[in-house]
Amino acid sequence: MFAQQVAAAQPLLIGLLLLWSSYGKFTGAEQARRTALPRLVGESRAVPAYRLVGVAEAVIGTALLVSPAWTVEAIAAVALAVGFTGYLVYAKIVVPEASCGCIGTSAKPVGRRAIGRALLLLATALAATTASAGWWSAGPATAVLVLEAAVFVMVSAELDRYWLLPLRRLRVRVSHPLAGTATDGVPLAATQRRLLLSPAYRAVDGLLRSDIRDYWDDEDWRFVSYTARYDGRSATAVFAVPHHDSTPESVRVAVVDETSGQTLYRPTVLATA
Repeated sequence: MFAQQVAAAQPLLIGLLLLWSSYGKFTGAEQARRTALPRLVGESRAVPAYRLVGVAEAVIGTALLVSPAWTVEAIAAVALAVGFTGYLVYAKIVVPEASCGCIGTSAKPVGRRAIGRALLLLATALAATTASAGWWSAGPATAVLVLEAAVFVMVSAELDRYWLLPLRRLRVRVSHPLAGTATDGVPLAATQRRLLLSPAYRAVDGLLRSDIRDYWDDEDWRFVSYTARYDGRSATAVFAVPHHDSTPESVRVAVVDETSGQTLYRPTVLATA
């Protein structure tokens, strides 16, 4: 009985997630140019394809929330999740520097967390296909959605600045600043030296207004941020430095608006001279 209620609750979570994702694709369609879509469908068709995905998400998401035919919409959500997963695997292999373009305007390359999120969406969609009643009849099982939503947040790199970075800063404030200094990780000084020698750093050097402000490791990358100024707007320059490629040319950079998180500048061709 409870399992059936949990299954019935899934369309509510999936519908809200798809509507949220589709909103970002309508309001930030230029994000398409930073994804793998230009490589997959061509530069001129990237933005229309991105918006078309947004339309599909909006239609399926709305149908899951209001339609009585849950199985049909759930199967459509399964197909969409399978497509997302395949696309992200393709992007990670063929265009490793491309961003996800899933939710928000993050410039982070596609990683295991993004693929894991797509697989989680697939699992919830598969569960929704077994529902025999609407989400409004799920009763206490809707509380399970809170846990599922928390998992979605944790695997969404685009949302790290809202919860993970504040937690890291809090840990620094409440713990001894020199505790656990022994580490097998790459020293920050070594990362900074690679940055200073990279074409990416030279491309935005004139925009930077601080030394290193923050840094964090995520899978195969180290991300380093600087305060920046772009077109009179307060911004953050985020560098992506791969752990396993020591060449300066492998460093990537994006300048992001401090308030909205919109990517303002991302050099696509970096000179090596």
